Amino acid sequence: MILMSATAQPANATDPAKTVQLELSTGGPVVIELLPEIAPKHVERIKTLASEGFYDNLTFHRVIRDFMAQTGDPTGTGRGGSKYDDLPAEFSHYQYKRGTVGMARTENPNSANSQFFICFTDSGCRGLTGQYTVWGQVTSGMEYVDALAIGEPPGTPDKIVKMTVGEEKAPEDANPASGTPEE
Repeated sequence: MILMSATAQPANATDPAKTVQLELSTGGPVVIELLPEIAPKHVERIKTLASEGFYDNLTFHRVIRDFMAQTGDPTGTGRGGSKYDDLPAEFSHYQYKRGTVGMARTENPNSANSQFFICFTDSGCRGLTGQYTVWGQVTSGMEYVDALAIGEPPGTPDKIVKMTVGEEKAPEDANPASGTPEE
């Protein structure tokens, strides 16, 4: 006999604790499912930086049509990073496709720090599989990523307004409906 909790989620539901959400200047939210089973150190770094507000108001400094959109550099030049040490590579066979999120790096495989990119198409990032660490997959909101201004850098770059870990909760209604409670 199999017992199920009344609050069980469908098998295909994403656990909110295993997500980050991006509110972009183009709209949002963009929900990214984290993949700690293939990149535990990178997932932990992303969660740490998001919790610290590091990504808030950072621009997409490199957006290439049919390829990817890159962000995570506080200098906006593609050369900056966080105060933390670079991460060792966590390469996998996870196939890059539309909405896959990977860590940017230099030619040194162990140089990922804070910059990441989101793939626009299935074919555009295919050659990156096994060469760049995958840490997430967009599960909703790709239309906001698709709307980012193109350029290296774009003339007027779009930005991450806010990046949060887990599900955003709506604030409780501070002013309940007026009226007399029924007795």
